Amino acid sequence: MIENGFPRLSSGIPGLDDMIEGGFPYPSVVLVAGGAGSGKTTFAQKFMFSGAENGEQCLYISTLSEPAQWMLRYATQFEFAKREFYGKEIVYFDLGLELRKRSGEEILDIIDKKIAEVMPNRIVIDPITVVGTMMKDDYRVFAFDLATRLKNWQAVTILTGEVHPGELYPAEISYAVDGVILLMLSDEGDARRKYIEVLKMRGTNHLTGKQSVDITRKDGVIVLKARF
Repeated sequence: MIENGFPRLSSGIPGLDDMIEGGFPYPSVVLVAGGAGSGKTTFAQKFMFSGAENGEQCLYISTLSEPAQWMLRYATQFEFAKREFYGKEIVYFDLGLELRKRSGEEILDIIDKKIAEVMPNRIVIDPITVVGTMMKDDYRVFAFDLATRLKNWQAVTILTGEVHPGELYPAEISYAVDGVILLMLSDEGDARRKYIEVLKMRGTNHLTGKQSVDITRKDGVIVLKARF
């Protein structure tokens, strides 16, 4: 669909498209940031499987050196995750081993080569912050170059980023991306509640402020619409 002059790709997250004028600008690079347990990987999985359901090609890049069967075991706890998509509409690529022995420029070339091979509409790199812990001083330049290269492909890319206590989002990558979405946990009395906030989304008149979310086996991350 086209909204506000931009082609858009549905997020696949129930309720989120209503916050961002119908979907993510296409192409674009979006950072989904949050602490442990906030739902980042679930968000990325639903984004990916939603595309596969529509016949779109998807590329999932892991930086954690996890075998594909581990990711499949995690994903298939959700009803939306269908095994038959793996190896077809959804291509899994383990980047973790390469991170230990390659330079930043070599890693960028490896990612470019894999994208050219798969030609995906949707890309996930989960989590991008692992790369930062390995590259240290070179990470900021790497992050800028990565975002620039990803924007040259006809795809929407989701980068997931772990945040440290007291940190709102990973600063090194946030300045280079087109959108930043925060997933937050909040202790409220005896309950721990989850929230989502669209911090920025270029070319989009997005809804501001925290919105409540839930995570279910049926739909993954759901934005609750009581606030808008």
